[in-house]
Amino acid sequence: MRVLVDTHTLLWFLTADSRLSERARELISTADNEVLVSIATLWEIAIKASLGRIDLGSTFAEFVTEQVENNGFSVLPIAVEHLARLAELPFHHRDPFDRLLVAQALAEGIPLISADGSFRDYDVKLLW
Repeated sequence: MRVLVDTHTLLWFLTADSRLSERARELISTADNEVLVSIATLWEIAIKASLGRIDLGSTFAEFVTEQVENNGFSVLPIAVEHLARLAELPFHHRDPFDRLLVAQALAEGIPLISADGSFRDYDVKLLW
């Protein structure tokens, strides 16, 4: 199964945070699943790291290699189809990164792994 992870989901998985649900941890850990990390998620992490809101324990480039690539996650680029879907989304949620993740999940026809309840206002399949 292909799945897209939200930013907090990715960070909680990588840090073994207890807030990550067991189901989410299992979905991400299952070798048969293709876990996608949006370039928007990496962009958000880069911004938060540069503002000092999160400590990656390394440079951003090392973080991507060590944590994303070495875990076998695939990076999902932002495609025109994703932006077209984004342009059609109602403004239930104002966060641009979250809106893009919803648009990507919808355009790709895949579920989004997230604990963010505000995503329920969209027609996206949520797993948690």
